[in-house]
Amino acid sequence: MTARLGCLLLALLFVSGTFARGDETRAQVRELKITILSTMLADGGELGEWGFAALVEVDGRRILFDTGAREDLVLKNAQTLRINLRDVPEVILSHNHWDHVGGLLTLRRSVVSEAPAALARAHVGEGIFLSRGSSERGGDENEMIRIRPDYESTGGEFVVHSGPAQIHPGVWLSGPVPRKHPERNWSGSGKVFTPAGEIEDNIPEDMALVFDTAQGLVVLTGCGHAGVINIVEHAREIVRPDRVHALIGGFHLFNASEESLAWTADKLNGFSVDNFIGAHCTGLEPVYRFRHEIGLDRAHAVVGAVGATFELGKGIDPRWLAR
Repeated sequence: MTARLGCLLLALLFVSGTFARGDETRAQVRELKITILSTMLADGGELGEWGFAALVEVDGRRILFDTGAREDLVLKNAQTLRINLRDVPEVILSHNHWDHVGGLLTLRRSVVSEAPAALARAHVGEGIFLSRGSSERGGDENEMIRIRPDYESTGGEFVVHSGPAQIHPGVWLSGPVPRKHPERNWSGSGKVFTPAGEIEDNIPEDMALVFDTAQGLVVLTGCGHAGVINIVEHAREIVRPDRVHALIGGFHLFNASEESLAWTADKLNGFSVDNFIGAHCTGLEPVYRFRHEIGLDRAHAVVGAVGATFELGKGIDPRWLAR
């Protein structure tokens, strides 16, 4: 192969967004926009809550990641932001907690009569339907056990993932994340009933969404109960060991110790993070601390707000209060 022909082939692969690595073909995302629809900070006509949801627009596809806490809040925020959810076929539920699954049924019912395929496929991690014990209100602590038959009665389908999966070219679900490092990003008081017996609930089904881009990996989390470092290291193993172009979502560090925050910041430094949006349960102080300790400025590390966006090639639009 001549040098000129080799350069031409490399250029064609770059334009197509596909690279060959041995016998493996790896697709890359070329267009990506993530819009936060539920979190605590809201500075326009939208509403805030203790919860998380985000709309993903990637190479012509639209995916809803988590559904917030209150039944109708994500729907209302989408309407205020003039976001149409009738052409969003897929939902990803990062884990079973009420503040991430509370809006699922309302959202599905709001679109099913006009768009039966909208929000009709929900990706979940293995373990999301395990019993968490009885609640004070009666029934199971795990809201997903109640939600499952109601969602399926609308024609919705749950797709359960026991491991990583590339659901679209360059778009990866982490699957349940191995806990290599002892990041205890959960309450420690809950119990989960598994086939092997009752154990501490470390939210085993916790999943993240990972995008493979030419600029590096973009990682979207709900609460990051598996630990942000465990999640990123897992993403770099299942996709490729590249820099982290953006970390977006909740990271459950609002009550982390000084020791834990220092350790996390040190580890993040090894990933060359370009952009950081800490929403929901991340906490305010951890965002500002990471901004300083991983060498970012206020344009590249912000507190997440409803309506805030990250767009590939454009960066973060934080809205007004977080600017």
